[in-house]
Amino acid sequence: MYYVYVLQSLKDKSLYTGFSRSVKKHLIWHNKGLNEFTRKFGPWELIYYEAYVIKEDALSREKFLKSGSGKNYLDKQLKEYFKNNPRKKLT
Repeated sequence: MYYVYVLQSLKDKSLYTGFSRSVKKHLIWHNKGLNEFTRKFGPWELIYYEAYVIKEDALSREKFLKSGSGKNYLDKQLKEYFKNNPRKKLT
């Protein structure tokens, strides 16, 4: 399986969208500071993921979720979550 996941920073409430074959391992990886981009915003919490059988489908979905339309989709999909855990809005 291939996974597309969304993490939320517990430090500044920003979001990070990624792709992996193991969400659990990648969450640990991000929280250990092994990713240059996410290092300064940790710790991270997993808030959303989707599973795919075909790698290309997962990569396409990751690309969409990183777009403006994808961020709008996540706002609607995670409406209740974001009521209690507001995300940092990018300007």
